[in-house]
Amino acid sequence: MKGLKAFALFLAVAVLASCGTLPNGRGWGQDATLFPGWRRVRDAAVNAVTDPATWAPAAGALVLQVDDMDGKLADWATDHMPLFGSQDDAERAADLLNATAHASYLVTALLTPSGDKEVWLNAKLKGIGVGFAAMMTTCGTTFVLKDTISSTRPDGSNDRSFPSGHASSAATATMLASKNVEYLTLSNPGKTVLHAGLTTLPFAVGWARMEANKHYPSDVLFGIALGNFFGAFFNDAFLGIDFHDSITVTIEPYKEGVMVGLTWTF
Repeated sequence: MKGLKAFALFLAVAVLASCGTLPNGRGWGQDATLFPGWRRVRDAAVNAVTDPATWAPAAGALVLQVDDMDGKLADWATDHMPLFGSQDDAERAADLLNATAHASYLVTALLTPSGDKEVWLNAKLKGIGVGFAAMMTTCGTTFVLKDTISSTRPDGSNDRSFPSGHASSAATATMLASKNVEYLTLSNPGKTVLHAGLTTLPFAVGWARMEANKHYPSDVLFGIALGNFFGAFFNDAFLGIDFHDSITVTIEPYKEGVMVGLTWTF
C-alpha cells in the first residue's frame, strides 16, 4: 500500500514537472512515428553506428581476442571477485543493476516535457512505446545471436554466452535515458553527472555477470555496443525529435587538390 501511494505521488509530481514543451514547442513523444522516412532512418543508423558508445565497446571486444586476453580477464574476475565477493551476490547485483537501468529510462521518460494535460498522456505513451520497441529489438537480436553463435559460458552451464543479454538490455535502457536527460531542465553539471552514471551502469551490470562466471568480457562489451546502437537508433529515428549527426564531413577545393575535414561530436 505504501509503495502504491509512493508511486502515485511520483506520478503526480512527474505530470506537474513535465507539462512544459521542448525548445521547438512540441512535447517529448508527441511526434513519435512509425514512418519517419528513409532519410531519417538512414541518418539515425549512421549516427548510432558512429557513436563512440557503440563502436568503442565493439572494438574492445575485438581487441580482447588477442592472446586470449578475454579468457584471462574472465578468470581473474571470478578468482578475485573484487566488487561483489561471491558468485551469488554478483548474480543478484546484476539483476538489481539491470532493473535500475530500466527504471532510469522510465523515470527520465516521465520527467521529460510532454505538453499540457490534453496531449501529455498520449505523448508519453507514444514516446515510451519507442523505447519499448528498442528494448524488444535488442532482446530479440541478442537471442538470435546467442542461438546462432552458441558460445559456451565460462562456467560451462550452457552455450548462450555471447552476447550478454543483461549488458545489452541495460545499455539500451541507459542510452535511451541518457537521450532523455538532454530534454530535462537541469544544469549542465547535473546533466554531466547523470550521463556519467548512466554510461557506467551497463558496465557495472556486465562486470557483475563476469564475477558470476556467466560471461567473458567480449560478451559484455559486444552486448553494450548492441544495446547502445538500438537505443540511439530508435530514439533518433522514431521519436520525432531533431538530432545532430555525430560525424560531419567537409570538402574544400584547393589549387593542388582538395582538403577533407572530419568533425566528430559526442
